[in-house]
Order: sequence, then structure tokens, then C-alpha cells
Amino acid sequence: MLPMMARMAMGTIVALGLSSPSFDAGRPIPRRFTCEGANVAPELSWEGAPPGTRSFALVVEDPDAPGGTFIHWVVYDLPADARALREGTLPAGARQGRNDFGKTRYGGPCPPPGPAHRYHFRLYALDRTLDVAAGATADELRRAMSGHVLAEGQLIGTFGR
Repeated sequence: MLPMMARMAMGTIVALGLSSPSFDAGRPIPRRFTCEGANVAPELSWEGAPPGTRSFALVVEDPDAPGGTFIHWVVYDLPADARALREGTLPAGARQGRNDFGKTRYGGPCPPPGPAHRYHFRLYALDRTLDVAAGATADELRRAMSGHVLAEGQLIGTFGR
């Protein structure tokens, strides 16, 4: 796992501000964005990309899943000038990796009945686009990002059934 904040070459710690008009940090994710609703990706926006950013990558994961961390969405090669993802869409050039549902698309929160789970939306500013195959897994993406993360942001939402 990459650290929450990455150090740039000059030693400055850089953090991206990641937020969503679809849900507040630490609060429940509306059903529309889950398996019980339309199962569309929520809108996200960010700020604070450092100079030298060439692309962004996003991983959405549930660390509370019964079998260990469950990956809900893998997105990479988001354009360097992107500052938002609109609900259910991706900008031209962005690619999606394979989630733990076995799909190359967003898979919303869908925990088993019980306590609410936490869903981590992790955005990375990278100094290059990634040379990974279409449908890359989160692990493959993280290996390709190693040494290329300029900054990172995180947004956590919850959902329970």
C-alpha cells in the first residue's frame, strides 16, 4: 500500500484535496451509488495537483470486507488537467482496471448485512501515465505507480445493510 502522503523530490509533503458533492466525508454513501440503487459512480472532485503531474489514478476499496480488502473500482490514466469525475462517467483517455467483482467498471458498495463498511476512495497524482494492460488489477496498478506518486488524496464514505 502506498503511503497517505507522498514526498516530492524536494522533500515537501503533498496532499490532494479529494471531495464529493454526492456524499460527505465519513458519512453514508447514498443508495444510488450502491448495489441497492443505480450502482453508478459518485461524482468526485479534487484540487492541489503538484507541478509535474502527468496523470491521475483512483482506487476504491473496502477494507472491512469479510475476506480482506475488496476492490470496487480501478481507474488510471486520468488526464493531468482533470479535476473532477462526473457521476457515472470518465474523461476521454481514462482506463478502467478489473475490480474484485471481476468487472472493468465501478462496482458500488454491497456489503453483507451487518455493521456499515468503510469505502476508501484513493486518488493519486502521478509523474507519468501508466504502462499497464487494459483491465489491470489494483495490485498491478500499485506496482506500476511505485516511485511515480507525487501526491495522494483520500475520501472515506460508509455503507451498511
